[in-house]
Amino acid sequence: MPTLSLRRPKLVLLVCLIGFLTSTNSVADFPDKSIKIIIGFPAGGPLDAHIRLLTERLQKSLGQTIVIDYKAGAGGSVGAQFVAQSPADGYTLLLANTGTMVINPAVYSQLPYNTLRDFQAIARTAQQPLALIVNNDVPAKTLKEFIDYAKRNPGKINYGSAGNGGISHLVPEMLKQETKTFMVHIPYRGSAPAFMDLMAGQVQFMAESIPQAATYAKQGKLRALAVTSAQRNPALPDVPTVLETGLAKLEVVGFYGILAPKNTPPEIVEKLSNAFKLTIESKEIQQRMIAQGADPAFLNAADFTNFLKIEMPRWANIVKQAGAKID
Repeated sequence: MPTLSLRRPKLVLLVCLIGFLTSTNSVADFPDKSIKIIIGFPAGGPLDAHIRLLTERLQKSLGQTIVIDYKAGAGGSVGAQFVAQSPADGYTLLLANTGTMVINPAVYSQLPYNTLRDFQAIARTAQQPLALIVNNDVPAKTLKEFIDYAKRNPGKINYGSAGNGGISHLVPEMLKQETKTFMVHIPYRGSAPAFMDLMAGQVQFMAESIPQAATYAKQGKLRALAVTSAQRNPALPDVPTVLETGLAKLEVVGFYGILAPKNTPPEIVEKLSNAFKLTIESKEIQQRMIAQGADPAFLNAADFTNFLKIEMPRWANIVKQAGAKID
């Protein structure tokens, strides 16, 4: 018995050493299997189109397959919560937008995640303004004409969004405040179904990211009235900015970014961040992103974390002014 008790500390030490070496090797070998990227919205929306633009080159950089999975609901919160509760090993990531990361915490009083506490920022991938768009049957060719039409028909115009609390919900609310108009909000489980109903005439107005809006506008399936950036967008060069119209002080630019569960090992964070950097700095990828209406705007893990810290209080103030709180 005394001999056995003396061996136990050595056995525990050996087990701990094996565990440490195994963990170290797994970090060094990362990635050695496919990586799953979660999107908190249905397939076919702006986030989906964005990641598919990056996937091929990203796979070459990481040497593994990228699997895209969709967990829609609550303005991206369902997908975000799933990733926050996933193992912190770099194999489950979140592709998030402005709404999911910095607007939802200000809008929802009971959110199942905390952006800065529950996530490790990996890379900001893009910034992009929104386009203010209408169904082709709406008798307005300019934003001024649309505002006048809305004032003559209070409560008769429905606007769609990708869900409660997101940027596509908040920007129309800001526009309503600026222009003293009244429109009815119809939330959807993502941009894709909202776009379908906009083109079908079930809703008449939307504020959505430019890449998808520009695609439909060029196909003649909807009409773009203005963009929310300070300058005109290359994807919609003939469409004025909201500032140009003089009707509203709306300069809103959203962002996309990749996040991992908190406590993901720093070596893995660095590998992932570098892979996105190489992908986004590709001239071909940049040209394709700009043509779609997005601004290639890479930030590494540390800079993206600081960016989120600045954006959260800024959007909290915007949400407060717009009165968009949801219990």
